[in-house]
Amino acid sequence: MIKHILGATVIFLGLSACQSHTQIVSNEQLIGTWHVEVVLDTPTINNSPATLVFAPNGELTGNNSCNQFFGRYIQQGHLLLLAPSGLTMKACIDSLITQEAELMQAISLVQQVDFSKGKLNLLSLNGDTLLVLTKQSLPVS
Repeated sequence: MIKHILGATVIFLGLSACQSHTQIVSNEQLIGTWHVEVVLDTPTINNSPATLVFAPNGELTGNNSCNQFFGRYIQQGHLLLLAPSGLTMKACIDSLITQEAELMQAISLVQQVDFSKGKLNLLSLNGDTLLVLTKQSLPVS
């Protein structure tokens, strides 16, 4: 009997160690400048980094690799809605235009947020990872 309990405990602990530990992101944690590392499973182009900036008043700004954008965001617990409302229209090379389009598409699909392994993950409604971000600066004042 003890062997069965010990065996089950070892299996449970082994499986729980493999799970990623996610954390709900507070509004205070979200505020600041975030570097976009991955867009729709594709690493971003390093020579033109994309960023998202979450301000305390709900303003959203950023650089989508080629152009600047602005809008609003709403966060409640693990729910997050990003609503860009405008952007500049500079010409860029094709690879940056493609990345820009994918980033803006991903932003429009974001509905959840979590923090795992030091990364901010922006997720779709069904939990698919759309964007992976790392913190770049102190909170915006």
